[in-house]
Amino acid sequence: MLAQLRARIGALEGAPARTPVPTYAPFTPLVQLRSGGTYVVDAASLALGLIAGASAGGEWVGVLGWPDLGAEAAAGLGADLSRVVLVPEPGDLWLEAAAALVDVVRLVVLRPAGPVDPKSVAVLDARLRKRSAALVVWGEWPRCEARLSLERVAWHGPGRGTGRLVQRRAELAVRRGGAPPTRGAWVLP
Repeated sequence: MLAQLRARIGALEGAPARTPVPTYAPFTPLVQLRSGGTYVVDAASLALGLIAGASAGGEWVGVLGWPDLGAEAAAGLGADLSRVVLVPEPGDLWLEAAAALVDVVRLVVLRPAGPVDPKSVAVLDARLRKRSAALVVWGEWPRCEARLSLERVAWHGPGRGTGRLVQRRAELAVRRGGAPPTRGAWVLP
């Protein structure tokens, strides 16, 4: 029994630690990105916030499959664009491109062009754990640690039909498995 326990401890010591990845400050009360994890978002602004958190925290971020990335909006949320690598259109080689990015950056943001097969998900999950990186998917993904979504979105600014929009308020919902979502307010400039 002692030998089994030692073998199990040895196996655990060889596994990479699930270390925190810098997360956008307004999101941290609800979610903390961790290496080896996959997180799904349903809105561009959520992906941009996560890009901002990691890059402003000194990490490199790879963005894959998002040709119309809102760089100005990301910078407005605090992203350090000098730490962002963009692969706008990987085509059929998206899995290879994602794996290559996982090897060199701490956070990969992926916008899949279509359905993703379970084998590709398993390959990328293993790579994330081995390289201590995290994945954010804007779109459908079969398995994840948490799903972030915007609810009750309202724009503010124009008065009596004139003027310009100055801010957007939303409720951020974070869902983990079958547990009830945790929620918090988010005000976007």
